Amino acid sequence: MLLSQIEQLAGGWVSLWLIILFVLSALLIIWRLELMILRGVQGTVLGTVIMPYFSGLGNLIFVILILRDHGPAEEVAVNCWTNNFTNLSLLLALPALIWGLELRPKSKAKKVQRESKINRLSLSLTLVAMLFFTMAVWLLGQDGRIDRFDGVVLIGLFLFWQSFQLFEVLKDSVRTGQSWHPLILLDLCLILIGSYLTLVSVDGIVQTIYMSEHSWINPDRLGLLTGWLMVLPNAVLAFYYAKRQQAEIVYSSQVGDAHICIPLCIGIFAVVRPLPLSGDLLNGMLLLGAICLIHFLMVLLFKRLPKAVAAALFVAYACVLYLQMR
Repeated sequence: MLLSQIEQLAGGWVSLWLIILFVLSALLIIWRLELMILRGVQGTVLGTVIMPYFSGLGNLIFVILILRDHGPAEEVAVNCWTNNFTNLSLLLALPALIWGLELRPKSKAKKVQRESKINRLSLSLTLVAMLFFTMAVWLLGQDGRIDRFDGVVLIGLFLFWQSFQLFEVLKDSVRTGQSWHPLILLDLCLILIGSYLTLVSVDGIVQTIYMSEHSWINPDRLGLLTGWLMVLPNAVLAFYYAKRQQAEIVYSSQVGDAHICIPLCIGIFAVVRPLPLSGDLLNGMLLLGAICLIHFLMVLLFKRLPKAVAAALFVAYACVLYLQMR
């Protein structure tokens, strides 16, 4: 019913208008998140605790829609893997190649240096968590699927990690004595409006793909196509903050968003329905784990993403993309 109403309003350009609506809703959310920095929310906190829930909202909605429509379970795993692989390779590699991702501050002031070091340690811990989550899915999926018990374990791991992050934020707030501006409530209300528009657009896009008979855009590639679509907000984040030389937000937003897909989205789906994992997807989890390890070493040893490593990640993404499109 919803899609038919949209078609009446948009005519034959329904797919294009749905994508535009999705991008605009994401930009609305990002705009308000950006203002939250000006109201006292630290960049690392924004990137690891707040922003991922909204940049990864499309993936969460996709899980709910597949459960509602009794859609193909394996497409959820493909969607999550495509999202994370794109985040950790393409969307970190391109900004690094264009503007550079330098985590060391230009200022030599002790306070700035100390805060930068804390941010790098926080980012390193976030990458370790991503590596741990990815390997947990790989281990739990050795029998070829993620069942209800596995899903509960994955959700529990995610909630434990988020509670740890929340307590770190509260501890830092008490130590620094900083408080958030009351207008953050307005930001959150507008973010909720953007979230509803995201729901409408993703629902329409999924229904459009279901009904498509195109040789390439069809239900057989539902997870792959939606995985690419849902990284568009993350691409905006990556390029916007990289151009502003805020590499810590670029890194933390991409890695934090990856946590929403693995383990949260996979865990939520598996609690309701078993989620099959093919051998290719299990190998893909190992590839994700290797990329997490590379990023961890770059942050720890070089305090940046060197352009040579970024180029290698870009080539790896291009090779995998070629194999997916064959």
